[in-house]
Amino acid sequence: MSTHRKMLNNLDEPQLQSLMQLIKTQSKETIVKWCLSYSEQHLLAIYSKSFPNDPRPQDALSAARDWLEGRIKLPAAKAHILNCHAAARDAVDSPAAQAAARAIGQSASTIHMPAHSLGLALYGALAIAYDQLGMETVGTRYQRFAAEEYAKMEAALREIAIEDELNPAKIDWHC
Repeated sequence: MSTHRKMLNNLDEPQLQSLMQLIKTQSKETIVKWCLSYSEQHLLAIYSKSFPNDPRPQDALSAARDWLEGRIKLPAAKAHILNCHAAARDAVDSPAAQAAARAIGQSASTIHMPAHSLGLALYGALAIAYDQLGMETVGTRYQRFAAEEYAKMEAALREIAIEDELNPAKIDWHC
């Protein structure tokens, strides 16, 4: 099998920078809700196409929601998130599903570190690109596609964003 990208990672992309700036203005709760919703709406189906009987990504999203709503403790949620990361490692023969599982795992991980929301953008855009464009597309086309997807992600976050949020998450991107 040919090699494939693990993520789209042009951090200088203006649309990604805009998304990152918006994320930094929001509370942890808003970031978590956005990541979980976006993953459910756009990424879970990509994973399920290749692995319809594997519940690990859905379980991670459900566990993160349960944590957010106070039904479970962080260690219980983290166990499901780790299983989602394992699903990504197991999906080596399906790059779109693998990127989707990585994005879902990172989205669920925002419950303990909001900076993981960047993984939704970097892995998620690639999963959607692989799903819609295929594996043989050249890199510049992926980058253009990613910029469009970042804009969609930003629009989804703006829909639930709290203007002048009083308690924005403290995020250091480490990149």
